[in-house]
Amino acid sequence: MDKVSIIVPIFNSKKYLDECLKSIVNQSYKNIEIILVDDESTDDSLDICYKYAKMDNSVRIIKMKHSGVAVARNRGIDFAEGKYICFIDGDDYIENTFVEKLYNKIIEDKSDL
Repeated sequence: MDKVSIIVPIFNSKKYLDECLKSIVNQSYKNIEIILVDDESTDDSLDICYKYAKMDNSVRIIKMKHSGVAVARNRGIDFAEGKYICFIDGDDYIENTFVEKLYNKIIEDKSDL
């Protein structure tokens, strides 16, 4: 099973971030890395990120100067080690089988993107 990198750009997502990260760390597909890219949040988002990094060693935190979501995604790509990359916004959440279904479909269809 190939590693999947999940990149989460974060900017002042405190209100939704806990639910988002909970949904990612509880994936049924376990060969994942979670890259949290903090775009210089001014709320408690970074504290929430550190909480999850302490709980789960697949979580990495990248801090950057405020540059916008596109730059944050690209910064996450720079650190990604997975064969596949998935983006989840900090105010979204996913079903616990999301990555597993995505990966199985990629393999089944022999997709290259």
